[in-house]
Amino acid sequence: MTQLAPLPKVILGSLAFGVFWMLAVFPSVPFLPIGRTAGALLGGVLMIVFHVISPDDAYASIDLPILGLLFATMVVGGYLKGAGMFKHLGALLAWRSQGGRDLLCRVCVVTALASALFTNDTCCVVLTEFVLELAAERNLPAKPFLLALATSANIGSSATPIGNPQNLVIAFNSKITFLQFFFGILPAMLAGMGVNTVMLLCMYWKELEGAGPDEVAAMKEMEAVEEGRSPAPAAAVLSLANINNKSPAAVHGAAGLRLRRNGDGDDGEESVMSENISTKHRWFMQCSEQRRKLFLKSFAYVVTVGMLVAYMLGLNMSWTAITTAIALVVVDFRDAEACLDKVSYSLLVFFSGMFVTVSGFNKTGLPGAIWNFMAPYAKINHVSGVTVLSLIILLLSNLASNVPTVLLMGDEVAASAATISASAVTRSWLLLAWVSTVAGNLSLLGSAANLIVCEQARRAQRNAHDLSFWSHVVFGVPSTLIVTAIGIPLIGKINI
Repeated sequence: MTQLAPLPKVILGSLAFGVFWMLAVFPSVPFLPIGRTAGALLGGVLMIVFHVISPDDAYASIDLPILGLLFATMVVGGYLKGAGMFKHLGALLAWRSQGGRDLLCRVCVVTALASALFTNDTCCVVLTEFVLELAAERNLPAKPFLLALATSANIGSSATPIGNPQNLVIAFNSKITFLQFFFGILPAMLAGMGVNTVMLLCMYWKELEGAGPDEVAAMKEMEAVEEGRSPAPAAAVLSLANINNKSPAAVHGAAGLRLRRNGDGDDGEESVMSENISTKHRWFMQCSEQRRKLFLKSFAYVVTVGMLVAYMLGLNMSWTAITTAIALVVVDFRDAEACLDKVSYSLLVFFSGMFVTVSGFNKTGLPGAIWNFMAPYAKINHVSGVTVLSLIILLLSNLASNVPTVLLMGDEVAASAATISASAVTRSWLLLAWVSTVAGNLSLLGSAANLIVCEQARRAQRNAHDLSFWSHVVFGVPSTLIVTAIGIPLIGKINI
């Protein structure tokens, strides 16, 4: 049974956690506008300065497998983007799209299903900028699509042990097989995905009308002109042809007719031969580069599929992702600095500070004390008990994050369910997985996926959007409560 730490440690630890929480929610607070990343580091430093956690324990609390997985998926995502994977996905999402509402539904479905295989963090890393571009091309607001991406990624990731880190912990501790886990949560995931999509449509119905086809075409033409892709050069060629009374082909080929300048016939022939050799060389180099790009694209797809297969076989997720990333770097056979520069290192630093801060808060004993007080009322063989247990998980998952909540509560919840029946134990683990994952949609701090979407959207090169804490909460709270409630009765209905 967890007990509270000495009162000074509880007070100082809660203060440090409060500083972290405040800066994570309000990164530009007037009296300390240092941002989320520095705020997370400040929270971790305060935990050490206040002697809530020792320096050695602080280093040990940093979850390197999660950081490694996040780093590697950013690298893999960069290579997949270069391989055109997301252009194909864009074609799939945009194929016969009937407007913004239809596109929102497609984003929800594709994100949820992909998150079950690629993990929610991976999908959010590689899809955020892509979704923003889709919205910008159709003159649609970014916020509904960012909310759809983040919430659908969390809901979809609940269906498999590889969907998110807390599911991995649950699958390992409970010894539930991949198929048992999948079919045990699948009905709840599908129902939750549908309800979440309907709620998004209802809340943003008018905003998803977007621009008409003519307006979108006009915007694309203006963007083309601004980016130097307008047809103006062709018009200039025609004007030049008219001025000189020559055909456009003659104007384009004028440079090719100046091969015999300041020389006799033999010099001209040598110039023509040199030009032919140069043309053949360029053609050969161009063909070689095309074959190289085709090979790299094919290799990126193959190793990504291999990574997914390795996940399903139970291999270490972090090292599997890192191995995949390094394989892509090596086969690319070029300086990887350009790809590595696209990794959001500030996000990795933020998570490091968050791990230290959350670990220190857990050492105060407050999260454990909440469970000790509520455990007698959280029996899963009664509706009231399931309700109380779900509320505890929702609360702790948003205060101390879902992974520490699962580590803290897993054994206690399973031990309580063991007094009922063996099947109740399995259902208790699946219930913990479902509620702790969907709890991530309650606020920006509820899951890593939310923070990834927020930070990636803020730094996007096109259609950047600052998804604030309150704009997320307005949708996140009702969605989380309703989706959780609808999914709970469906947990464990299919037994394998």
